[in-house]
Amino acid sequence: MHLQIATRHVADTVIAMPVGRIDHQSAAQFEAALAPLVAAAAAGRGALVLDFSRIDYISSVGLRVLMIAAKQMREREARLLVAALQSVVAEIFAISRFDRILTVTATLDEAMALCSPAALAQYRSTPSSPPP
Repeated sequence: MHLQIATRHVADTVIAMPVGRIDHQSAAQFEAALAPLVAAAAAGRGALVLDFSRIDYISSVGLRVLMIAAKQMREREARLLVAALQSVVAEIFAISRFDRILTVTATLDEAMALCSPAALAQYRSTPSSPPP
């Protein structure tokens, strides 16, 4: 199945919203889509926020992609946050302890508040488009 990722730039923060499942079939595509987003966020020492509200499953291969992206962001003094986990994905994060390795927030708004005042202000002032 094809993984779709919508992205949006808000001040110094990149928001990525993948839709579907991140498993062994889509992990390479997820990794390829994340690479330029990591580079863009890291270039400005900003943040990359992954809105997981429409991800219904992530496998160990998908978690590995997240681990690599988080390491790349740390090396460049930028932040990677994951927001709005569905219950199944939250459980996978808890079992694998990824909720302790990555910054995980309950909502996208909370994640934006941790990024920068400019990102939060711009995010709150821009009406979000409804999901497709």
